[in-house]
Amino acid sequence: IKEYTVVITKSTVPVGSSAKVYKAIQQALEERGASIPFDVASNPEFLKEGAAVADFMKPDRIVLGADTERAKEVLLKVYHPFVLNGHPLLFMDIPSAEMTKYAANAMLATRISFMNDIAALCELTGADVNKVRQGIGSDPRIGSKFLYPGIGYGGSCFPKDVKALIKTGNKFGHKLRILEAVEAVNEDQKKILAGKIKTHFGNLEGKTIALWGLAFKPNTDDMREAPSLSLIESLLAEGAMVKVFDPIAMDEAKHLLNDRVIWSTGIYDAAQHADAVVLVTEWNEFRLPEWGRVATSLKHKVIFDGRNIYDSDQLTKAGFTYYCIGKG
Repeated sequence: IKEYTVVITKSTVPVGSSAKVYKAIQQALEERGASIPFDVASNPEFLKEGAAVADFMKPDRIVLGADTERAKEVLLKVYHPFVLNGHPLLFMDIPSAEMTKYAANAMLATRISFMNDIAALCELTGADVNKVRQGIGSDPRIGSKFLYPGIGYGGSCFPKDVKALIKTGNKFGHKLRILEAVEAVNEDQKKILAGKIKTHFGNLEGKTIALWGLAFKPNTDDMREAPSLSLIESLLAEGAMVKVFDPIAMDEAKHLLNDRVIWSTGIYDAAQHADAVVLVTEWNEFRLPEWGRVATSLKHKVIFDGRNIYDSDQLTKAGFTYYCIGKG
């Protein structure tokens, strides 16, 4: 740097990282014998995979951590075009900005694990988690977002950020007990479908299981911490053959799975001669399949719905044995 500069951290980094960046820059300037003013700011992103451009252009909030008025002026100038329609700029100190990103992801992960825990109890008591979700989600204090039960969260953010926040707590001698439970519930939830499949068939040796979806969520090819990987490992360990299809994540998944699974060209190709279909990722392409065609493709008319997107009454009337998450 040759003149006043604001160094802005966009990445999700542990609390205290900006202070380390400041120290490193200051040390480099001293080694150069230069006295140039600078500031470090934290501007964590809140972009959803699959909707990053829309989230950037129309943010619900912009979090800015800055310690000087000069840095705030620069940040205001950068973001001025994006706040003309009233998107809020939230200025705060740098550690608070760094913590906000982690706390936001940890809260969302907590809601997911909470509903998955409730779903397990619903199955034991005979309740329907879909109705429970609607009942509590209609409360404005709770809301309906991220209250969908399923087979656990994955991706590049939630698992990493929950772990990082737990580690930060341990570093400062504070045990984050809720987040430790969130992580434990999520690890158990990734095994839920494998357990249901094994319970239904008893012995999976020689059985062929078709998986619809591989990516950790729709509209991305991201396979990081994808629940599908845990499910595939469990099925293969039990002696099953696994056929898979995903609209865009196949190439990415091949780096991880190689020839251990059968790569299909579509949902009906995956179902052909399979003993069951497992819905893993709720892509739009999977929401309205031709069930008659699926029925004639399968050896056994069995559906395991890991995202609760299908109508159980419709499938039961069509002769399918239907399993989902959280319905007794």
